[in-house]
Amino acid sequence: MTENIAAGSPASDTSLPDDGYVGDPAVRAEWDNRYADRQQLWSGRPNGALVAEVAGLTPGRVLDVGCGEGADAVWLARGGWDVTALEVSGVALERAAGHARDAGVVVRWVHAALTEAALPPASFDLVSAQYPALLRTPGAAAERALLAAVAPGGVLLLVHHAGMDTQQAHDSGFDPADYVWPSMVAALLTDDWKVEVNEQRPRVAPDGGAGAHHTDDLVLRARRLR
Repeated sequence: MTENIAAGSPASDTSLPDDGYVGDPAVRAEWDNRYADRQQLWSGRPNGALVAEVAGLTPGRVLDVGCGEGADAVWLARGGWDVTALEVSGVALERAAGHARDAGVVVRWVHAALTEAALPPASFDLVSAQYPALLRTPGAAAERALLAAVAPGGVLLLVHHAGMDTQQAHDSGFDPADYVWPSMVAALLTDDWKVEVNEQRPRVAPDGGAGAHHTDDLVLRARRLR
């Protein structure tokens, strides 16, 4: 449905930990099945909006929410970032860990839902969520988890496919009302945050992979002031 899926709960570095998944097993099974249907689901290259927005940032600690097969995580690690990457699909994480080993980089892989994660609060210089499938809750748990992870002075970068939030529910079961969109996160920002980018722009899309047909991005970049 989207470029990635949310995840959580600290684990290890280049090799996967024993399975300690925390989250809805049905969500895990759904995404495991999607990944298992193909040898490679995504393009294998970092997302264009991430590359563009990170260009001026000093590498530090980054949380990659919904890391999928690990292209963004590996790219960030190669760029000097200390990467923690979260994902609900164990199939995707196995592939991601293999790509990191091949690249010779260290990534901390986590296997759980973002809202269930025991992440250190306010500790990441960058929280990147590229096309995440974050489920809505009455208390906006996913939105608040994204914001809570950002350190003072750090940046939240949330990118999604433009137009998906206004689609009608599909016969396939996809209903945009079930998911978190950038406007919902922006609505929670207080005076503790400065919005640096909040726009729709043409998508710089890697060739191939699911989701390649989307042409425009919604990009929200906000800096936590305190």
